[in-house]
Amino acid sequence: MNDKRFAGKPWRWLVLALLIAAVVPWVASEFASAVALSCLMYIALATSWSLFCGATRYLSLATSAFFGLGAYASATLLGLLPWPLVILCGAAIASAVAVVMGAAVLHLRGTYFAVLTFGMTELIRHAVTFVEKQVSGTVGRVLMEVPTNETVYLTMLAIAGAAIACAILVKRSRFGLALAGIGADEQRAQTLGVDTRRVKIAGFALTAAFAGAAGAAMAVRWTYIEPAAVFSPFIGFQTVLIALIGGAASIGGPIVAAIVFSLLAETLRLQLPYGYMMVLGLLLILCVMYLPNGLATLWTARQGRRNE
Repeated sequence: MNDKRFAGKPWRWLVLALLIAAVVPWVASEFASAVALSCLMYIALATSWSLFCGATRYLSLATSAFFGLGAYASATLLGLLPWPLVILCGAAIASAVAVVMGAAVLHLRGTYFAVLTFGMTELIRHAVTFVEKQVSGTVGRVLMEVPTNETVYLTMLAIAGAAIACAILVKRSRFGLALAGIGADEQRAQTLGVDTRRVKIAGFALTAAFAGAAGAAMAVRWTYIEPAAVFSPFIGFQTVLIALIGGAASIGGPIVAAIVFSLLAETLRLQLPYGYMMVLGLLLILCVMYLPNGLATLWTARQGRRNE
């Protein structure tokens, strides 16, 4: 009875939030719109990262690689293809690379997997730098024809909304159960008939698709992009920290954490350039010590007390 009553609540909240967020560029200042865009970017990245890594407990540090590939796809194809196809190409390229990367490293777990995904991210960054120097003679690219700020914002809103919707659907599907089974006990999942290798690669590619789409959309916010900026490890590390602090096993935790830390970032960077990272690190330490499942633990405990 309770399941039927609350089954539609996430969708109603999602639609309401998207409708409210859609009017921001027309009612808020340019600075507020830029902050909202940053929130949407990290919502998409943290939610999609949690979709795979939160369920399987694989610590991926490859988010910045997929983001950067999407950004370079956008910079290359902008002006040649319609804007929606540019976003889809960014997602497709990142997803294709994730399939190859996943096939190579997803048999590993723990520290080995994390280190290898970070190493492959650096390999991709240096490969893009080498190709850029050989082909165009320069490292970066200047973006001349870019969509309007409103178009970029609505695109990022659609990507964030799609990431949340996908997370809800996956969590309630057999595919989501297979991912959770891998996280709980991968060998047992195999004995129960789950093709763990295929499921892991599919989940990894799905995560990469959203990161690539986000990179393709955000690339046009800069007039000049270069590998050091769009493949920045900071993007990947911050995504992981936001997801872990919010609660990678939940859907709402990374969303709330992304909003809070995006607001903190813009506030503290103006006054204390290094204060934001100090706050982020302190909160991560506190969460690891007292809330191992992230801030979502507080909400779960409150709901448990209310149901008693």
